[in-house]
Amino acid sequence: MMKYSNQSRILVSIDCVVFGFDGENYKLLLIQRGFEPEKNKWSLMGGFLQPEESLDEAAQRVLHELTGLKNVYMEQLQAFGCPSRDPAERVIGVTYVALIDIKKYEKQISNHFKPKWFMMDDLPELIFDHPQMIELSLKHLRYKAALHPILFELLPEKFTLPQLQILYEGLYGITIDKRNFSRKVLSTGIIKKEVEKDKTKSKKGAYYYTLVKENYQAQFQRILNFIPKNDIPPGIETESKVQLAYSEISDN
Repeated sequence: MMKYSNQSRILVSIDCVVFGFDGENYKLLLIQRGFEPEKNKWSLMGGFLQPEESLDEAAQRVLHELTGLKNVYMEQLQAFGCPSRDPAERVIGVTYVALIDIKKYEKQISNHFKPKWFMMDDLPELIFDHPQMIELSLKHLRYKAALHPILFELLPEKFTLPQLQILYEGLYGITIDKRNFSRKVLSTGIIKKEVEKDKTKSKKGAYYYTLVKENYQAQFQRILNFIPKNDIPPGIETESKVQLAYSEISDN
């Protein structure tokens, strides 16, 4: 087999950033690293690319081996290539990010490597450059949620407006005025009011809504209106600027 001469071999690792929503809070899935360096410290799910697999295949394998999760949609985000990022040897880290409904996947979780969900505001100390990977992944999700109604995928088929509002407030770390939020989300036409009510929180109850799938893609650009202007991610003031910023982060 022909090989390039006089070239150093460099390892490639796959690091999976898996955010989850449990109905009330956003969390991050972590494991305790099983080998040196930094053995037993908290880490993203990571493993090395094998010669016979693609990056996407490696990401699915690594996530399944370490957590038991499978068939999770993950997006490749960015490569981290600082020469000193891993003290053992030169390793290029390729980050994949996912956002899942914790309740939907909780039965798949394996305890072999003791994966654990952590609240986003109470993360433990992490190895290497994993905090930077998490920060960039969260920024990516905030950009994407401002452009596409991806958060609806975390909701049950029938949901209430308070449930939807919790999703946006939790992701952006903000408080949104209830009346303005209701008015803006209803104006998009992507949800439909049902007859039934959820009375688990109060006697009066809150009406259920369902997603109008035929309007889902056609109206996705109006999702940015859900977020108060003062709370739109820094540097984004108009929808066109959001699209530009998201294109730039996707191209990296």
